[in-house]
Amino acid sequence: MKRFIQSENRSQVTLLPECLDDYISEDNPVRVIDLFVDELNLIELGFDSAEPASTGRPGYHPSLLLKIYIYGYLNRIQSSRRLERETQRNVELMWLTGRLAPDFKTIADFRHDNGTGIRNVCKRFVFMCKQLNMFTQAIVAIDGSKFKAVNSWDNNFTARKLEERMKETDESIERYLTALETADKTPDIEPEARTHHLREKLTKLKDQMQGLKEVEQRLRQQPDEQVSLVDPDARSMATSGRGTGMVGYNVQASVDTNHHLIVAHEVTNLGYDRTQLANMAFQSRDAMGSDALEVIADRGYYKGPEIMKCEEAGIKAFVPKTMTSNNRALGRYDKRDFTYIKQDNEYQCPAGKRLKFRHSSIEHEMKINVYYNSTCPSCELKKQCTPGKERRVRRWEHEDVLDAAQARLDSSPGKMIQRRSTVEHVFGTLKFWMGSTHFLTKTLKHVSTEMSLQVLAYNLRRMMNILGIEGTMKAIRSVGA
Repeated sequence: MKRFIQSENRSQVTLLPECLDDYISEDNPVRVIDLFVDELNLIELGFDSAEPASTGRPGYHPSLLLKIYIYGYLNRIQSSRRLERETQRNVELMWLTGRLAPDFKTIADFRHDNGTGIRNVCKRFVFMCKQLNMFTQAIVAIDGSKFKAVNSWDNNFTARKLEERMKETDESIERYLTALETADKTPDIEPEARTHHLREKLTKLKDQMQGLKEVEQRLRQQPDEQVSLVDPDARSMATSGRGTGMVGYNVQASVDTNHHLIVAHEVTNLGYDRTQLANMAFQSRDAMGSDALEVIADRGYYKGPEIMKCEEAGIKAFVPKTMTSNNRALGRYDKRDFTYIKQDNEYQCPAGKRLKFRHSSIEHEMKINVYYNSTCPSCELKKQCTPGKERRVRRWEHEDVLDAAQARLDSSPGKMIQRRSTVEHVFGTLKFWMGSTHFLTKTLKHVSTEMSLQVLAYNLRRMMNILGIEGTMKAIRSVGA
């Protein structure tokens, strides 16, 4: 053993013990956390407990608990129980807290009771990035991703799932009733224990059926016809895999294309992105303080009124059109083969004929104009065009805005590659930090708080990677958190 590095004797007492600061190097990220939180005005940010009560037992200062949580999310320790253990054995946390070790209930209650303040801290960090001129390009990529909730798949009900569950339960009841009837007729063959077991199972199934009927009553009262028993705000959502889904939340994020910082985020329980483009674009514009903003999103965000809102606000949206028609796959012409003649308000078909405006209708609060030509039945290209009486082309009254947006996207073919390389890895990082687990909190309000801690930790890590530890601390001191 003499040829190996020797450890110190555990029972050796030193005359002058080392102080905690000796264990924390100057380039340790905990120094950034400590400085950032100390620079915050917690009262202005909405932490009510920052003002101590004049009576009663003294409590922990909210800055201490905020430091613990930022450290935890920065190091993939989100559980309050694990954070309690870390404060007792982790030297970095001992340095950060001054050897204070709150119990897990105190830590969990802080996250539960200070949602507004925590979300404001996340926004305050983005504002600090703006002060440091880190958003000079004013281009963001927007995307959404599904995150699992506490609620399991079995504790979520839709009308179809409830019907299937009630059918299965009813069949099980019938099966056990038949088995019990057989046991009663042949007492010598079936032992009494078997009969007792059948009666117990039958009672449980009847209780289960009663519970399902109660869920059915609740389901009828829900506007989206969906009920989650554990987390009432969680919703069943389809995922990218075919025929797969999860019960969770849809997290929206807007990421700047220069430094890949999360500019804005929002947690929703809608299983689609189609109504989120303008909302996230406006939040990004306000956070970055830029009037000339460009937003890039995938075709899941394509919706006429949303793009229209962006155009009216001076925001350039790059969103590819959704291809809903199956005509190309069937060997027929689709809408792209018809040319709109703006001055005549008509379409020209592949046969060279004009489709005139016929009538309008209101669909989903949108005015849709319909065009067709009455001579379609005699056209020699009809088989390649439509199986119906005549080919009808539908056009939204503001579709010229969509045409301009598509032309802008066609002239910038690299935008979709830029989107993928900007925002998708952000969600990959966040899910890697979370591991295979789900959100630890329930309801939309508290899940939003938890997500803000994830985003704050991500942005803090990004800034430290860009500026370095020393540079980040200088930046925080220069602008003040």
